[in-house]
Amino acid sequence: MIKRVLLTLLLIASFSEAKMNMFQSVAPSEATILQKGDDKMYCPNCGMYLPKFWKTSHAVEFKNGIYRQFCSMYCLVEQLELTELRGKKDTIKKFLVTDVKSLDYIDAKKAFYVVASNKKGTMTVTSKYAFKNESDAKQFKAKNGGEIMNFDGAYKIAMTDFARDTGLVFAKRSSKMYKKGKMIYNNKCDKTKLSSFDAHTMGSMKALIRDTKACGELNNGQLQAVMLYFWDVRLNKFDELYGENQDVKQHAQKFQKKFENMNNN
Repeated sequence: MIKRVLLTLLLIASFSEAKMNMFQSVAPSEATILQKGDDKMYCPNCGMYLPKFWKTSHAVEFKNGIYRQFCSMYCLVEQLELTELRGKKDTIKKFLVTDVKSLDYIDAKKAFYVVASNKKGTMTVTSKYAFKNESDAKQFKAKNGGEIMNFDGAYKIAMTDFARDTGLVFAKRSSKMYKKGKMIYNNKCDKTKLSSFDAHTMGSMKALIRDTKACGELNNGQLQAVMLYFWDVRLNKFDELYGENQDVKQHAQKFQKKFENMNNN
């Protein structure tokens, strides 16, 4: 019995350490936060904590000098093609992406992307990591596989994969995050206060929940879970965007079955 408990604790510790040491992650001090406001540490599109996914981070610099930062190319595509930035490309001065080698932002249009390497991607099945120098991209490819291309090529892949990736995102949220968020919402949240919030992005909603303590004191994982549940499920935002999209539904069902099989084994 004691051995079984110790083994369980070891597995939990190993899993937690693996999550903390994801390839995409850096220490907060290594991430260059250019956004302003209470929600500056979060991707506005999905609410994820930017340092945790720094090596896939993208940003836009607007002509008025304001920046918006994203955890991934997926979130950049969603904003540009479907939500906040749709029809506003003429307001953008420059696209930026993290250089995996230096961890600094570089001009995305001049970057060398390694697409579909064996390093896990963010919000996508097909990973995309960028480099300032072609030699660094070639070295990364030699070790991890993939194909080197420019920003436009990587963006085209993201567009082609978008329905599948959205299905993946929904399946992941459904298999764990919504359940966790629902439990927090029902047991800890001031529902009247939550309903009064006027947030236009997931990042701003997450910051409001955090700063008002509408659900009490939460760690970042709990905060993300309750924000996703409230935004996607209670406010029905996900269905408003994708509820009629049959491609997204079919991919989501496939990924949900895959996750169920993994959990059962």
